[in-house]
Amino acid sequence: MSSSVREDSAGRVQAMGRRWSWAAPWLRGEGTQARRAWRHSYVRRLVLLDAVVAALSALTAHLSRFGAEVAGTAVPVSATTLSLLFPLVWVGAMLVSRTYEERFLWTGVEEFRRVSAAAVLLLAAVGTVSWAFKLEVARGLVITALPLVAVLTVGHRLLLRYRLHHQRAQGRFQQTAVLVGHQSGVTALSEQLERARFHGYRVIGCCLPAGSTAGRDTFDGLPVLGTLTEVADVVRRYEVDTVAVLPSPELDGAALRRLGWDLETTQAELLLAPAVTEVAGPRVNIRPIAGLPLVHVERPEFTGVRRVAKEVFDRGAAALGVLVLLPVLLGLALAVKCTSRGPVFFRHERIGRDGRPFHMLKFRSMVLDADKVETTLFDHNEGNAVQFKMRRDPRVTRVGAVMRRYSIDELPQLFNVLSGSMSLVGPRPHVTREVEQYGFDMRRRLLVKPGLTGLWQVSGRSDLSWDDSVRIDVRYVENWTLSFDLMILWKTVGAVLRGSGAY
Repeated sequence: MSSSVREDSAGRVQAMGRRWSWAAPWLRGEGTQARRAWRHSYVRRLVLLDAVVAALSALTAHLSRFGAEVAGTAVPVSATTLSLLFPLVWVGAMLVSRTYEERFLWTGVEEFRRVSAAAVLLLAAVGTVSWAFKLEVARGLVITALPLVAVLTVGHRLLLRYRLHHQRAQGRFQQTAVLVGHQSGVTALSEQLERARFHGYRVIGCCLPAGSTAGRDTFDGLPVLGTLTEVADVVRRYEVDTVAVLPSPELDGAALRRLGWDLETTQAELLLAPAVTEVAGPRVNIRPIAGLPLVHVERPEFTGVRRVAKEVFDRGAAALGVLVLLPVLLGLALAVKCTSRGPVFFRHERIGRDGRPFHMLKFRSMVLDADKVETTLFDHNEGNAVQFKMRRDPRVTRVGAVMRRYSIDELPQLFNVLSGSMSLVGPRPHVTREVEQYGFDMRRRLLVKPGLTGLWQVSGRSDLSWDDSVRIDVRYVENWTLSFDLMILWKTVGAVLRGSGAY
């Protein structure tokens, strides 16, 4: 970077004031190689651990197949050779499946899909080669080693990813990003990236249409680094890692094509945000039609076989949960009854699927008739603009405070799931007063059953603003899958133990 450019960057940073001092190292282009060096270390660690788990899998399979004959001479030479070569073969299969490419790492499920593809590919290759050359390969060895290595590989990669996400949430291992588009889109995307800091995108500034900021150096808390026609220059000047382009009429197909060409000489990746991403992210696919890569939006599924499967899973899991947790349920019921006057359960009317009311069950965590005095506490509301919440609600009993801290007062809703009025995973059920304030988008949540847990549970719960709640609920309704439900159930355990947003 030339001295003149550095002076210009430093001057721009100084003009932004102390509030933006965190951005100064990136805006001066300092430490670029050091900032990106962790990626290569991460990939090298993946290769090493893949080889280690492959060796462990081969050893386990070998001992399970020939354990009783190791001391003798009955072990085939081909089986021993295969066990010794298995780590090298596995790493080779992972290379062929491109599981070490950075664009597939750190976020999303593509990395794990490719690990599974590598296992299937290797199984097919071993079967084909042994049949073609009439090799005597121990089938028990292969059938044991391949599933085991696939599971262990996914496991250690998940652990590495969780560790990376934790470090990124603390501000480490970031990759710089510049947002390109109009002001409203830049603001929304910046807020989303700030909420999901574990993705590792550090927004250092934005590029806006010429004249939209009237010569200001900042917009909505972000440094304005240039206009829409200066994106490539900004990337080179500040050595940016990622360019996120939002839908803009100025950036049509030809302009985006030229921008992609300009960025080919840099190390920056180009991300395009379709206008429908927020509503239909996983349902967006690229289809080549008439030589053009057109975006196809699949319909959301509200009926059909997958919904039946969800219903069966919900009721089966709820029945199992009631049986397993029966001693806990009885103990909590006894604690509520013995420590405060009133019934054990609190029945509250909520609005369910298609706007039909139902009575949701909870362990009573407040004093008797607490709902009748709620209106007198509205001035102390610490929730969002629609939902009433208080961190230190005077109506909560001592036992109730503990139950609410770990959300175990919600366990009786398993009976709601059994009765069919709720689902294990879904939008949070709201009361009539809150539903009456729904906008058009929010009414989409009434197309499905409310859930005992959901995206709201693993995304902040009571700490969420109303707009965030709308966005999260609509995202779930539009994009649900059974695997998505299982992921939410898994994350709910961590959210409950942390107790964040629970009050």
